[in-house]
Amino acid sequence: MANPTKSSRRNKPQRPLKAYPTFPLTVHPSGRWCKRIRSRLHYFGYWRNADGSIKPDGGDWKTALELYKSQADDLHAGRTPRTDPDAVDVADLVDRFLTSKRLRLDSGELSARTFRDYYKICEKLVRLLGKRRLVDDLRSDDFERMRAELAKGVGPVTLSNDIGRIRSVFKYAYDADLTDKPVRFGTSFDKPSKKTLRLERAKSGTRMFEAEELRRIFDAVPQPLKAMVLLGINCGFGNTDVATLPKSAVDLERGWVTFPRPKTGIERKCPLWPETIEALREVIAQRPDPLERADADYVFLTRFGRRFVRMTDEDDPGQRRALDAIVGQFRKVLRKLDINGKRNFYAIRHTFQTVAEESRDLPAVKSIMGHADNSMSAVYRERISDERLQVVTAAVHEWLWPAKQEASDQ
Repeated sequence: MANPTKSSRRNKPQRPLKAYPTFPLTVHPSGRWCKRIRSRLHYFGYWRNADGSIKPDGGDWKTALELYKSQADDLHAGRTPRTDPDAVDVADLVDRFLTSKRLRLDSGELSARTFRDYYKICEKLVRLLGKRRLVDDLRSDDFERMRAELAKGVGPVTLSNDIGRIRSVFKYAYDADLTDKPVRFGTSFDKPSKKTLRLERAKSGTRMFEAEELRRIFDAVPQPLKAMVLLGINCGFGNTDVATLPKSAVDLERGWVTFPRPKTGIERKCPLWPETIEALREVIAQRPDPLERADADYVFLTRFGRRFVRMTDEDDPGQRRALDAIVGQFRKVLRKLDINGKRNFYAIRHTFQTVAEESRDLPAVKSIMGHADNSMSAVYRERISDERLQVVTAAVHEWLWPAKQEASDQ
């Protein structure tokens, strides 16, 4: 009697040989090329026909090998491979997003600093998710892990900013029709709570200067930094405000500065104190020649003829760094006077807001600060009189120099 086992072995279809000894794929009894990756079998085309015969050239092992190579990185990383040539991966998304922002940068609608912030967050996205990760394949656990990585070594404010920018990148993907549905971040990819931000701010201490501290600063600080400090407490100007203040915005004869806030473009108008006018006259008279023609109208220039706050000159805008000479010079003054605490030049703007509100005219304070007013009354308000603005700055002047105010009243 014939041995049935031997008969079945004779009828078993012959398998193709490996193309070369190190060929990464193996043959599977189902008639497909396969490879076990991360404890799971993955298939890359058939090596036999439906009737069990071997396809010519092993079912075109070269095609199977190319398919494996195109998916290997994703499969070995545990990601879903990209099968749709029109599907958008993370690299595609950040490239298109940055191209969109670059156009805004070139048209002047986006600052170089903001573009660099977007560039850096896109670098983090690529590093944390991988270039070839499909956007449609992202799940809430991906964002949960990414949030944990983003939080390492940074404070809650930085983390909040990073999360906000990442959300804007994926919002762009849906708005630009790169994905069919919005990305679902899950419940864990949220910004730090307001309570967390308040506690962090409390650890840093009060971000304002007292009147006595400012008077000591005025006595110790040299020009042109003295005029900058005066503009900070007189008009609520920050670092970028003073660094980009054009001479055409300053009317020293009438004692006014009319200058839209660079960050928001909101119009601002502020009366100048006699002390501020005098300091500005000194600065303009001693100002060095500008190194570049584009800086010719700025009130404040360094001794090298450059702006105090600027971006470096790399060709790639994403690689440019922010340079702020005001920060370093002001820090030296504070250290010399032993005025401690986590305060910087921008804390003068906090000081102006805090003291100016004692005038009890918040709309006028917002107008000088260049803050957006989204209240219903602002919709109907067409202007704020010069007299109201003068009352606000006079209240700050009286707080800063009460002895001068008493002398003028007598």
